[in-house]
Amino acid sequence: MRIEDFGHFDAPVVLFGGPYSNAQALEALISAIDGRAAICTGDIVAYCADPDATAALLSAEEIPSIAGNCERQLWDDADSCGCGFEEGSTCDRLSAGWWPYLRNTIDGNTIAWLNKLPDIATFTQGTRRYGVIHGGATTNNRFLWPSTPACDFETEITALEALTGPLDGIIAGHSGIAFHRRIGAHQWINAGAIGLPPHDGRPETRYALLEDGEVTIHRLAYDHKAARRAMEAAGLTQGYHDTLTTGLWPSQDILPPELRR
Repeated sequence: MRIEDFGHFDAPVVLFGGPYSNAQALEALISAIDGRAAICTGDIVAYCADPDATAALLSAEEIPSIAGNCERQLWDDADSCGCGFEEGSTCDRLSAGWWPYLRNTIDGNTIAWLNKLPDIATFTQGTRRYGVIHGGATTNNRFLWPSTPACDFETEITALEALTGPLDGIIAGHSGIAFHRRIGAHQWINAGAIGLPPHDGRPETRYALLEDGEVTIHRLAYDHKAARRAMEAAGLTQGYHDTLTTGLWPSQDILPPELRR
């Protein structure tokens, strides 16, 4: 377990997760944030066609990031993405298409760079202190949704603070759905994912902006048609290529009922 302090920020901080090997989306985000500080919650590489280009862009921009489950699984040369999908589910079956592509395509130097990322980070903004995780503190692939019971969030907050000390807020990712909740005295901010849309029928993806303790969720428009063409050219046609244009996930079995369409 590696924990890193990302430092202090007085200005607003852009929070995002899940670039998912979607270089077009990351390019658009960098243009949109226009030099502002940013932090990534991991899964830099996953479903889409350009893992090396996406990681190289994040590195070149010196955007602090933690590792997601995909980064850790790559270093372990694992047979699965470790996303936490139930065995035999549609999500699990679809990962049998994109995960081997990622393993076979990504450069070893990229994997080595990704492996240097911390598992958890902290930072401060003004007088507030935040922790950054991928899914949960108990396991990096835990799915937490807007409707998840508060006690589940409390479990993760307790586990995280045991490692980092007291926090005012938690920045997370993994689920691909951007949201924020108040859990007791803490903020829980899921920054969403920029690499795939949040199953809402629109191609735009999501990121968050944190300023003076307040969080806002923003849409990210990018050249999703070019990203889809890149996936098709790579043979990544298990369904996530359609998601880039339809805004709908190819499987809903991971989602709680209220988020299904």
